[in-house]
Amino acid sequence: MPIYMDRHEMKGATAQTVANAHLKDLKLQEKYGVKMLTYWFDENRGSTFCLVDAPTKEKVTQIHAEAHGAIPNRIIEVDTHTVETFLGRIEDPQPSVESDTPANGTFIDSAFRTVMFTDMKDSTAITTRLGDAKALELFRTHNAIARDALSQYHGREIQHTGDGFMVSFASVSNSVECAIAIQKSFAAHNQDNSDTMINVRIGICAGEPVEEDNRLFGSTVQLTSRICDSAEPNQILVASVVRDLCLGKQFSFVDRGESALKGFDQPLHLYEVQWQQI
Repeated sequence: MPIYMDRHEMKGATAQTVANAHLKDLKLQEKYGVKMLTYWFDENRGSTFCLVDAPTKEKVTQIHAEAHGAIPNRIIEVDTHTVETFLGRIEDPQPSVESDTPANGTFIDSAFRTVMFTDMKDSTAITTRLGDAKALELFRTHNAIARDALSQYHGREIQHTGDGFMVSFASVSNSVECAIAIQKSFAAHNQDNSDTMINVRIGICAGEPVEEDNRLFGSTVQLTSRICDSAEPNQILVASVVRDLCLGKQFSFVDRGESALKGFDQPLHLYEVQWQQI
């Protein structure tokens, strides 16, 4: 059966309210021939996302309507591997002694994610200049340096493009710290390897999974890619939502004004992270 993710507007709801609604869904799942896999709840934004194995979208709406009356505002079909890569799971967390998840199923796990793109400058020219063998070795160095930072700051690798990465973070500040760590590591590499320097551009944006284009994190991913394209080598550019969520953190941002990004009608306000000063 298809896998669907739905979005509910639940302003003022608590974690217990949403957990209770999920338990009511579970009691009715056999009646409607569906399997309620898990949910995510963002108390600050008042949004809940359910992951459901169901024959049709209509069945998803029907089970919610009978169970608790919280009708989804939007439902999209998703791929479980992509969901797990972005969000870290496709089933309810298992309660444990070390976990904050109690036995009654109450937990708070927001589906809001930060997306980061990295891109290595002149990768094609590097292969031409160095030859396949030496270029491959340089790309391996690039991948190792980037992945070390991703591991340190809990970034989930969604896609490796050959000369860059698309990464998901549950923490906005972790994404910025990771980008800074990547740039500092490449700067250190370049000091000792002037003939084989690695220069990358980085773009960061953030958003929720169910969007108007019916793709998981669709516009967020596209925006992040365009922000990365707008960055100069050795530069980190972030959307205003990322900068706003990092207020109070020990980061230095420079306002780069509005930029017209390909594929988007409205310009986007961008900020540069002054990673050299941190």
